[in-house]
Amino acid sequence: MKLSEPQALNRIAAYCSRAERSEFDARKKLLAWELDNGAIERIIKRLKNEKYIDDTRFARSFINDKMKFSKWGKTKIVFELRKKNIPESVYNPILEELSGDEFEKQLMHILSVKEKSVKGKNEYDRKTKLIRFALGRGFSMDLVIRCVNKIMGGNYEEPFS
Repeated sequence: MKLSEPQALNRIAAYCSRAERSEFDARKKLLAWELDNGAIERIIKRLKNEKYIDDTRFARSFINDKMKFSKWGKTKIVFELRKKNIPESVYNPILEELSGDEFEKQLMHILSVKEKSVKGKNEYDRKTKLIRFALGRGFSMDLVIRCVNKIMGGNYEEPFS
């Protein structure tokens, strides 16, 4: 669909005001509307000046939402932010503010819930399934091993050590 610059500006401003959006999201939408590069740059500049888009604000909101609602770990959050072209200098300070305890508490909670439904031939099989589950959620291997050991007892060692 081809839009004029004023139409695109109005639509993208409404799109950005409904939820936090990154510059990448706005740019992708504008490209879909078949605007030329000059128009896209002017619109992006105006959106930034009028505070419709702000990558720092977006990153803070994204990290908070993914931690609290999706129960993602640091690795998965960083991966998704990189997909949205958010610079490391923007999201690293936000992640530094979060203590490792928050990720550990969250992981302990989801593992304790998951542990009740995991079935396996033996203890080792169940622990392996829990570890795979937690890694898929984006938690680091050392944190996963530590939490699985706390929940299931025993001393599961990393196979690569």
